Amino acid sequence: MRLVLNKIFLALSILSALIGLAFLAWILTTLFLKGLSSFHFSLFLNDLVEGGLRNLIIGQLILAGLASLIGIPIGMTAGIYIQEYGRGKYASFIRDLSDIMMSAPSIVIGAFVYAVVVVPTGGTSGYAGSIALAIMMIPVVINTTDSMLSLVPRELREAGIALGASKYKVIIDIVIKAAKVGIMTGILLAFARIIGETAPLLFTSETSNYFTLNLSESFPSLTVSIYDLANEPEESSRDLAWAASFILTVLVLIINLSGRYITRNKK
Repeated sequence: MRLVLNKIFLALSILSALIGLAFLAWILTTLFLKGLSSFHFSLFLNDLVEGGLRNLIIGQLILAGLASLIGIPIGMTAGIYIQEYGRGKYASFIRDLSDIMMSAPSIVIGAFVYAVVVVPTGGTSGYAGSIALAIMMIPVVINTTDSMLSLVPRELREAGIALGASKYKVIIDIVIKAAKVGIMTGILLAFARIIGETAPLLFTSETSNYFTLNLSESFPSLTVSIYDLANEPEESSRDLAWAASFILTVLVLIINLSGRYITRNKK
């Protein structure tokens, strides 16, 4: 009877995996066919008002880059504290809060930043968008840093301390270096997550059809513009949305595959 049940559950598992892969292949095939048909290199040379995507791509990278500058140091510091210094209820509280933040819907984070940043400052801005993305990035970096540091053997820490090194020197020169590949992979995956987000930017940075580097005003965003273009009645706008979706998907896939490659080929 157990063998029969095992075969049944194995078959159901394989069937579920095949169904999931079929839907993924369907989505990617549709996206690549429609995206490639609308893709041309002038998209990288012109801004949205000229039928291109240059300002949106640069704007999205700036938002994600600024969010990384905010989120990575905070996330790594918190992860190091939890694993190396934290004991008892405080470390457990930070770890539990990080888990809750990871499961929080992105639109809720956008609404929160809208209430605490956008409303007091009087309007949407690139800074507000980056803060929303950073809030999404922090828990991923915390969990990754915490998990990777926990895999470093305690003997390495003890050996460093036995040689007379201070605790922070042991952490920086030994522990973090031993876990750097896993931490870097987690950072790449966190970056891949935030660069494709739309919901938090709808409330915080919106988008702009023009090229700008002024983060104190509405800032160009590829993801928000995809949403806007897809709802336009003109076919040319929808084609542009497909091309933007194709570029964004390729970018996210490259980042994810880079993370996997780094993990599998670590020294």
